[in-house]
Amino acid sequence: MSKNEPIIKVTDLIKEFGNFTAVEKISFEVKEGEIFAFLGPNGAGKTTSIKMLTTLLTPTSGTISLNGFDPVSEQEKARKSFGIVFQDPSLDDELTAYENLEFHGVLYGVPKALRHKRIEEMLKYVDLWERKDSLIKTFSGGMKRRLEIARGLLHHPKIFFLDEPTLGLDPQTRNHIWSYIKKLNQEEGITVFFTTHYMDEAARVADRVAIIDHGKIIKIDTVRGLLQKTKKNNLEDAFLALTGHEIRDEAVGARESMRMRHQAWTRH
Repeated sequence: MSKNEPIIKVTDLIKEFGNFTAVEKISFEVKEGEIFAFLGPNGAGKTTSIKMLTTLLTPTSGTISLNGFDPVSEQEKARKSFGIVFQDPSLDDELTAYENLEFHGVLYGVPKALRHKRIEEMLKYVDLWERKDSLIKTFSGGMKRRLEIARGLLHHPKIFFLDEPTLGLDPQTRNHIWSYIKKLNQEEGITVFFTTHYMDEAARVADRVAIIDHGKIIKIDTVRGLLQKTKKNNLEDAFLALTGHEIRDEAVGARESMRMRHQAWTRH
């Protein structure tokens, strides 16, 4: 990949489930080392987009370039380029923290000596080294999220995807999670792509924000740029100005998300 090329490039991306269009012809680029946010309500198309970027869903049409690789035709190379923290828990509760990371390292082909060194580094990074031999089922929600972050970084990815990484966590734990991620971005230059419906997270963390609603990207800009162009006081006001409504009620978004997910798994 050329130094001038964006590390993520998406062109006219569409995902349909029967008659339902979850993602409608979106295009965007992410620079290497950038923290980039997809901001929108549940059911807006954020998770579907991130699943296409990370090889979990095949696009209906459009193209994706991820670190120079096509996630559709070059899945293995693309997967080695990124780490991911899923919206839903994905750890094995019957294994220890160390065993979960060990299993991930084996799957990604990390050599044994390097694997053990990296596991120790990552567990210390997220302040879980002292709990390395504890079963996951004894962990709090915040501890599990921190371990998922450590796991996603184990194989030295260039891009780190996070799908609603702080959903359901208390404010203090949310702040801790983002402190780890910002430190990682600053010290290692890793590109961070995250989805959220929390306005404060997007405003505080992201270099640029893509506002997505009903499967369409409404606007992409820095937070300051969005506020200047919409002449409002905060990101919530900017969202209202751009979409014509506030972020939809959580229950409505959740129903849309569940319907979309059900269609995805039953039809594909």
